[in-house]
Amino acid sequence: MKLDNALYIDESFEKLSKIFQVKYTSTEIFEEFTVKMPEPQYLGSKYKLINWIFQYVPYDIQSVFDGFAGSQSFSFHSKKKGFKVITNDFMNYSHQIGLALIENKTETLTMSDIKILFIDNNNRKNMMERLYNDVFFTQIDCIFLDNFRANVDILSNNYKKALALTILNRALTRKTTMGHFAHLQALNYASDPERVKRNPNIARRASEVFLNLVKEYNEAVFDNKKENKSYCGNVLEILPKINVDLAYFDPPYCGSHSDYQSFYHLLETYTEYWEDKKFINKNNKYYPLKFSGFDKKSDIKESLKQLLDLSKNIPILLFSYNCRSVPTIKEFTKLIAQFRKKVVVHENVYNNSRGGKGSVKNSTEFLIRSENV
Repeated sequence: MKLDNALYIDESFEKLSKIFQVKYTSTEIFEEFTVKMPEPQYLGSKYKLINWIFQYVPYDIQSVFDGFAGSQSFSFHSKKKGFKVITNDFMNYSHQIGLALIENKTETLTMSDIKILFIDNNNRKNMMERLYNDVFFTQIDCIFLDNFRANVDILSNNYKKALALTILNRALTRKTTMGHFAHLQALNYASDPERVKRNPNIARRASEVFLNLVKEYNEAVFDNKKENKSYCGNVLEILPKINVDLAYFDPPYCGSHSDYQSFYHLLETYTEYWEDKKFINKNNKYYPLKFSGFDKKSDIKESLKQLLDLSKNIPILLFSYNCRSVPTIKEFTKLIAQFRKKVVVHENVYNNSRGGKGSVKNSTEFLIRSENV
């Protein structure tokens, strides 16, 4: 099927031109780093808890490591505070956020870049159309997504590519009620007038949702004058490579919606653009899953021990944890005390449900701070 660009850009880029009327000046306007992170829609994201967490982050440190970055909320706030940030996640779609918003200093998407992303690419493949047509998206959206992904590789540098993928992946979670891909109701919800009234994005084309997000993400790119770095790997393999003042760990809350690959398999498949994977179940989840070591009860205790051992030379450790997690908070703090001299637990009770990773009404979020003093 030939792409009709009129489906995606209104009146020969008139709409897109309006988006780029904002003036992007040099990074000196961010001297106080007052930039705003685009709000994620991600199970377990600490976006809404970030100010509470940073009450326990000392301001005289120079560098931090975010080992399970996810939505990159902790890393972004650390960058705003002027710290050198090393961020990591074993999922590539999260790593792309780290490249786009943490490691990246100045690169944004220009109107010329958007035109490249939207051109009809004769060499595009049809992975999204083959796997997800009439599963999560319409055929028109799937063709657009395949075309867009082929054009990402034409962009001039890796930061622009990462930013394009980050914005597009965010558009896909906006288009999907509940923001994840572990259910099969996306198209049903998109045709439900009541649900569309509450969230019009679910009925919009992916191209339109993407365009509406460009300005917000461009404005989140800034230079905090530090050489920040984003990794994509198992945290246990990354830790020996780094030297920081503080490490923040927000591992999957084992026993409470900890299987992020099931929730966000589509974003990882799209980012990697796998064509040689096995895809299973009605939602076409890739198989086999990547090994985490932190999402299964059979692995979690040994993985936490390794994590603590590898972190023994980092002065301050912060762990986000939850009362619904395995091991229990009591068991976990006892484990930490085997490796650290001082362990303090802070509590925050959820007043409403936010979905996923233990964040349900009346559950307790813990922040565990440990030091080697």
